[in-house]
Amino acid sequence: MTQSELKDFLDEKVIQYNTFDFIESDPVQIPHLFSQKEDIEIAGFLSATIAWGNRKMIIKNSHRMMDLMGNAPYDFVMSHTENDLETLESFVHRTFNGGDFSTFIRSLKHIYQNHGGLENVFNKHQEAGSMQKSIHELKKLFFEIPHQKRSQKHISDPLNNSAAKRINMYLRWMIRQDNKGVDLGIWKDIPPSALSCPLDVHSGNVARKLGLLTRKQNDGKALVELDLQLRKLDANDPVKYDFALFGLGVFEGF
Repeated sequence: MTQSELKDFLDEKVIQYNTFDFIESDPVQIPHLFSQKEDIEIAGFLSATIAWGNRKMIIKNSHRMMDLMGNAPYDFVMSHTENDLETLESFVHRTFNGGDFSTFIRSLKHIYQNHGGLENVFNKHQEAGSMQKSIHELKKLFFEIPHQKRSQKHISDPLNNSAAKRINMYLRWMIRQDNKGVDLGIWKDIPPSALSCPLDVHSGNVARKLGLLTRKQNDGKALVELDLQLRKLDANDPVKYDFALFGLGVFEGF
């Protein structure tokens, strides 16, 4: 398959999967529940944080997170009491437990009170053509407050060679404006050209079969390689191909 043929093939798959119907089986539906900017940001961040494993369970547990916060995530983050945090103790999704949930609520309050919110942190630290330093800086700021050490594993650091799949997916939701009703695109000051593909086992396997990726591990080095190839196909909106790679892997068993 030539470069031109590959682009045509993947562009067709983007059109096929980047549709409103995609939402019903994806955790991106969680931030779509809200209209206030801060609610969208926080709902998206928390649901992306637990987005590994069975997709139906991810969605179910993300809805439970919202229920535990009274379906008002920003208000809960900013005005919670210690008693409120105790109600989170029963929550568990794989290795993310109620203690982690409480730590994340405290850290989000710290981000909004002292660092201007999630968008400001990512915007302030972005580099040309990459969000990876921004992710690293967010993690540093996020864990400035007293916290359980175990909670640190739930935010990946791309500068430690992580593909940071979940947080790159979150950034796609917040930044990319797809006009299809899937990605929300509420952050206007960061260009979609800076985004990285949420690299996981599905997108990685498809990318290798298509010759977009040679590295065997789904790590930070693989992400750099995949990003480079996707930018050749569309420099302005490279992560639109996440829909193609993911759809081919999950829905077509490519």
